[in-house]
Amino acid sequence: MKKVLFFIILAVSIMVINNLIHSIYTLWQKHDLVTLAQKELERQKQENQKLKSQLSYVQSQEFIEEQARNKLFLIKPGEQEVLISEDLIKGASTPSARTKKDDPNWRKWWSLFF
Repeated sequence: MKKVLFFIILAVSIMVINNLIHSIYTLWQKHDLVTLAQKELERQKQENQKLKSQLSYVQSQEFIEEQARNKLFLIKPGEQEVLISEDLIKGASTPSARTKKDDPNWRKWWSLFF
């Protein structure tokens, strides 16, 4: 009778220990999930803060004026609009001083010594 009671207590103890180990393992896994969720939450908060600051800039009068000038080509009262023709731009980009072809190096040396 003592042996049967011993085996019953042993079996119950093994089941309790098994359930306890399983519960600890499950709790450990969920703790990792909570840590990952907290990191994701922090990243989302930072992104949200960045977007809020960007929204406040976009809603500012300075941004609206900049967009009106750059994209809509609007000017303030009293300002003059200056247009530069493409001919002037092309003419300024090509150097007129370099149109003369340089002498080859051997000729420069020849003229230096002789």
